[in-house]
Amino acid sequence: MAGASLLVLIDDIAAILDDVAVLTKVAAKKTAGVLGDDLALNAQQVAGVAAERELPVVWAVCVGSLKNKLILVPAALAISAFVPWAVTPLLMIGGIYLCLEGVEKLAHPWLHSEAEDAAHHAGELAAVADESIDLAVFEAEKIKGAIRTDFVLSAEIIVIALGTVATQPFSTQVSVLAGIGLIMTVGVYGIVAGIVKMDDVGAWLLLNGRGIMKLIGKGLLLAAPKLMKTLTIVGTAAMFLVGGGILSHGFPPVHHGIELLANMAGSLSGLISMLLDAVLGIVAGAVALLGMLALSLLRGKLRRVAA
Repeated sequence: MAGASLLVLIDDIAAILDDVAVLTKVAAKKTAGVLGDDLALNAQQVAGVAAERELPVVWAVCVGSLKNKLILVPAALAISAFVPWAVTPLLMIGGIYLCLEGVEKLAHPWLHSEAEDAAHHAGELAAVADESIDLAVFEAEKIKGAIRTDFVLSAEIIVIALGTVATQPFSTQVSVLAGIGLIMTVGVYGIVAGIVKMDDVGAWLLLNGRGIMKLIGKGLLLAAPKLMKTLTIVGTAAMFLVGGGILSHGFPPVHHGIELLANMAGSLSGLISMLLDAVLGIVAGAVALLGMLALSLLRGKLRRVAA
């Protein structure tokens, strides 16, 4: 589990990119994607506006993320010092939450119709087009939402990191948690900044470059949406691998069973162990999602009865 916190960063990048993409494109009034039938035309539509808001928005969320760490790291250290027995339950809760998030992503097409998604997207575009809406206020609200998302993601990683050093001296815990907090913030938002600028760099090269540079620009424009999709897929897989691994370690009989089955695969034992952890994560996430849906239905019935 030593590398678990870094693996979850992949999902953090994908999740935060969703928020930042909305923020930056809305703030800059980029209502259309940079890819289409005419790459050059789309490049002209987006060139010159990204530098105004994209990086400032990423920086604003990054600063909020650092503030989150200033709350989470001391809180984690306090838990380890005064209620160490709570570390494992918190890890298990974090693991279940990761698995639940992963299953929700897989089940999204069934939980939300295309019409609902289209209506949500249309609402965001309408906000951009409506001149009566103060984009500064709209952007500020979106940034707050992104920072709240970061708080949850950061809490997951800090708890996982705490679990790896829970038995170490306090000084080691401080240095590891502070280091993980700083690395994940700089790493995540550095990558986010690079990705949100890919289309703009590509657009500039496509418009101003020659020969190979023009081809590189076109390649960047083509790669940007594919990279986003790849991060989402890899991030979802990471949720099940990390979440399932946490849950299997939390239940020794399950962990020993997975090890026994994996060892039967010989040289492929490592791969089989990861796949079994992922399967456990999918099952746990599905059970958690079904429980949440059942609870939601029960609440709805109780409200109707009360009314």
